Amino acid sequence: MSRHDRHDRSPVDSGLHGPQGIGQLPQRNLGVASIVFMVLAAAAPLAVVGGLVPLVLIGGQTPIAPVFYVISALVLMLFAVGFTAMSAYVPNAGAFYTYIQTGLGRMVGSGAAMLSLWSYLLLMAASLFYIGFLIADTLDRAIGTTLLPWWGWALLAVALIGFLGYRDIELSAKVLTTLLVAETLAVVILDIGIIASGGESGLDLSPFNPANLGEGAVGLGIMFAFLGFIGFEATAVFRSEARDPDRTIPRATYIAVVGIGIFYALSAWAVVIGAGSENAVSQASADPVGFVPGLAARYVSPILNDVISVLMITSFIAAALTFHNVITRYAYTLGSTGLLPKRLSSIHVGHKSPAFSSLLFSFLEAAIVIIGLASTLDPILELYTWMSGAAMLGLVSLMVLTSVAVVVFFRRRVPQANLWRTLVFPVLAALSLSAILTTLIVNYELMVGSTTAAIIIETIMFASFVAGIVVAVVYRTRRPVAYERLAAPTELAPAEAEQVITR
Repeated sequence: MSRHDRHDRSPVDSGLHGPQGIGQLPQRNLGVASIVFMVLAAAAPLAVVGGLVPLVLIGGQTPIAPVFYVISALVLMLFAVGFTAMSAYVPNAGAFYTYIQTGLGRMVGSGAAMLSLWSYLLLMAASLFYIGFLIADTLDRAIGTTLLPWWGWALLAVALIGFLGYRDIELSAKVLTTLLVAETLAVVILDIGIIASGGESGLDLSPFNPANLGEGAVGLGIMFAFLGFIGFEATAVFRSEARDPDRTIPRATYIAVVGIGIFYALSAWAVVIGAGSENAVSQASADPVGFVPGLAARYVSPILNDVISVLMITSFIAAALTFHNVITRYAYTLGSTGLLPKRLSSIHVGHKSPAFSSLLFSFLEAAIVIIGLASTLDPILELYTWMSGAAMLGLVSLMVLTSVAVVVFFRRRVPQANLWRTLVFPVLAALSLSAILTTLIVNYELMVGSTTAAIIIETIMFASFVAGIVVAVVYRTRRPVAYERLAAPTELAPAEAEQVITR
């Protein structure tokens, strides 16, 4: 623990008054499996296969969706090498922003902190719009009525997620594990059904052919594929609550990235050959919501169609719950450093969770749903698409900065570290992610359908980064003590970490 931690968390500050107190998230017993389950739940396997694979096909205008998932996984593996190497030096729940701050300083780190929080809040909000629409659409198809408008279901989802986020994180882990097992099983059954039947025209391997990357809108295809991996950062966010974090976090990160990559690539291939390589794009465009459930009814059973329709709802809820937990732990860390109000670092005595942060962001999420309703924009084609795309811009930018921070940190602080893990792979990751970010920026106008809207949204994302830097500047000039507290509580070159990194 740094001297700032010892000073900031004095006995007076850490005293418990009523249900909450200021302090650290408790050391949990979350192992590799629990953290991987939460990351996979954030990735939402069924939501990706049933919801995003059709968008990859539609956006990319090519059947090579599996290639996009393989590319995304390879880039994230490059990134994970440096990310996990540095994890031993960043022992708190801040994830991307604390890596950036440790390597590039308080100014850039504070900007990254605000960009991180804003990006995940947008991603959370986007999930709520999709959840509300999906529940209403599923009920309308099943019983002929939605019972509640889409925004009513979205608000109920906010309440459910807020309740689980307020409670003990291990309750969230149990809920996510149950939902993940069910939805993964449904996808596996669908994949087996399609592959065993030979698909529409045989087990065609052309969707895996990278030579076809010149076809269609590759940028949009990769963008939607990459979106399916967002959330794997949660491995580091839960560091404070992990068992033996120096081992748990790297293992969970590699397992999550490799597992997600293989699962998505194979499932996307099954979906494409199920419709037929020549028909997949047109069928996905005709009915993106019913495309995958329709394949389930055709190749397995109409019952699986119904099961997948229901589990797609729970899949999105599981993803939103993980995003909510990530947001509250970001806010907890920012509150403990002083970048945000200290009250956000309150810990519930009974649940050992950042309960106040969970409540605050639940209200913010509900407010965003109401604002979305007032905007009269379409909840899927506009609100979900625009917000998830904006979140992607922010999160990929953070990953680029994180890769750069890894290189700078090890060259300055631990120059004897393994060069492959701390220089070569991080540099390759930075270059690859920069290429993806450039692709996102260039193609974002196509996503939102308006040059003006694209410029406004991109400006807002950049402004959130600048806002964090401005706060740091104000702190440095007017509140120097508070500025010192912005320092990431890192352990510089601990013996155990050196043994791991220099191997």
